[in-house]
Amino acid sequence: MVAGLDLRALPKAEVHVHLEGCFGTADLAARAAVHGDPLPRPADRLFDVASFDEFLEFLSWSCGLLRTTKDVADAAYAYAQRAAASGIVRADIIVNPTHWHSWRGDLAGFVGALDHGFTAAEQDGLPRVGICVSILRLQSASEAVELVERLVELRHPRVVALSIDGNEAMSGRTGPRFADVFHRAGRAGLKRTVHAGESSGPEGVRDALDLLGADRIDHGVRAVEDPALVDELAARGITLGVCPTSNLTLGICESLATHPIDTLRRAGVRVTVNTDDPGFLGIDLVGEYQRCIDAFGWNEHVVRELAATSLDACFTEAP
Repeated sequence: MVAGLDLRALPKAEVHVHLEGCFGTADLAARAAVHGDPLPRPADRLFDVASFDEFLEFLSWSCGLLRTTKDVADAAYAYAQRAAASGIVRADIIVNPTHWHSWRGDLAGFVGALDHGFTAAEQDGLPRVGICVSILRLQSASEAVELVERLVELRHPRVVALSIDGNEAMSGRTGPRFADVFHRAGRAGLKRTVHAGESSGPEGVRDALDLLGADRIDHGVRAVEDPALVDELAARGITLGVCPTSNLTLGICESLATHPIDTLRRAGVRVTVNTDDPGFLGIDLVGEYQRCIDAFGWNEHVVRELAATSLDACFTEAP
């Protein structure tokens, strides 16, 4: 704890969290039972996955359980409740349509269902949430173009950004494949956020900046391996959406004590604390702040500065 500072009451934003990763065991088991779908593993081992690819497969299974407008709206509302419990006042949530099988070919219906849930949450005094619609790295350039064209056509006010996620190590370098579509999105007024510097090294962050025009980087922690890149991130004011526990779980760092978030912060890079997949990981944002406070000795000034950075970096505007 930081003396005199209530972390739950501290106004903050979350800028790196996936709706697909927000479902808990009980919720998924209940949804599977309703549909008569078998669990991929016993409930007490439901989240046991052996690789990043298995993790992506699990996300597709879990999202496949949300088949109606009410299902999706309820999931959106539940995230807003989770956010409020951690003192989040605004959030950018990532959704990747490739995982939501029941909604393929109906982007307008899917976004509309999410909006229905988030609007109801706002009306009940819960945080305002914007949507970052994500490309999967394994998709083709033409599939990405189709997605962005639909987003531009919809111009839904709830959609604040184009994102890209997926296994960087497996997919290889994808910046050149998606450069054009990200520039299209930027010209259309969408913000751009890019997963990079997680399973890829600093070269992934470099491509995110130079090829994709990223306004914000999701993860980005391996930029620390390139001092010149760290200096550039600091000079350009690019914010990193850092997820410490997620990085530890995937073996990006050996321990929180060796995690680069504080090194990057001290080098002048704008960093934020986030949960990535809180349901899957069994964490919340207050807990992530507390773990970092314990590991790095952050004082009240540092914590308030990080919270202020998160609000400034959030693409979703205050109501």
